Amino acid sequence: MHGDRKRVEKEVVLKTVELLKRKYTITTILRVLDVPRATYYRWVREPVKHPSVLEQAIVEVCKHTKYRYGHRKIKALLEQNYELTANRNTVQRIMKKHHLQCRIKPKRKWRSQGESIIIAPDLLKRDFTASEPNKKWVTDITYIQYGSTTKYLSTIIDLFNNEIVAYKLYEHQQTPLVIDTLKKALESRNNPEGVIIHSDQGSVYTSYAFQDFVKRNHLTSSMSRRGNCWDNAVIESFHSNLKSEGFQYVKFNSLSDQEVHERVNHYLTYYNEERIQEKLGYLTPIKYGGMAA
Repeated sequence: MHGDRKRVEKEVVLKTVELLKRKYTITTILRVLDVPRATYYRWVREPVKHPSVLEQAIVEVCKHTKYRYGHRKIKALLEQNYELTANRNTVQRIMKKHHLQCRIKPKRKWRSQGESIIIAPDLLKRDFTASEPNKKWVTDITYIQYGSTTKYLSTIIDLFNNEIVAYKLYEHQQTPLVIDTLKKALESRNNPEGVIIHSDQGSVYTSYAFQDFVKRNHLTSSMSRRGNCWDNAVIESFHSNLKSEGFQYVKFNSLSDQEVHERVNHYLTYYNEERIQEKLGYLTPIKYGGMAA
């Protein structure tokens, strides 16, 4: 810690003198900074330490991923994109040195509520794995409160590779929102049959209209236990990531509706095509799905 303070002090002094020496004498500047002349000239004579290839790569990766990843994922990207192998403690130390730690907001939990009509059993029982695509889909609705009005995002994820299969962003959270999302998912996957579609016990999912749509399309409904967000943890986690990463540092009701739509569209594309996941061997959903095909 003491060495870090000395390094910072040296950098600050050298930059300050370089900035002000045309206006003031070096002696005057050093007197104000309370730095001995001998120390200053020793620092000037010391060779400049340029960042290593690893250090430069870490800075570049963190900047490219908008500081959304911790050291484990950065380590994986270094190996994938730069063919650089480094101890994770080394990666963590360099990230800390350059203040590159993950900069996302604390995640907020949300639970849907509504009067139950048709309750399906929990077929997943927290087994969020699937041996192939179109076996288990999870779905949920979340609030998006960053525009002039509250929006409602309905999303469906395939548990095989955690890919976003379909999503809809409406200004209401009524039954057509979830039916339209499921309809889009079926169209995008050529209308597979026998898929387990897992949701919470929100009123839109327990409604006769939604359950009838599920039955007519030869799907199987599954539901979390009431008030237990862990039974649908994958989609809960995704919606939290969307808000903490896609709307980083954004205040509620501070964006236009168009900006909200653009951010949601951009993040969901990024999530499928660029965001690596530990569960997938540090691959993206699309890349993992492509390799398994």
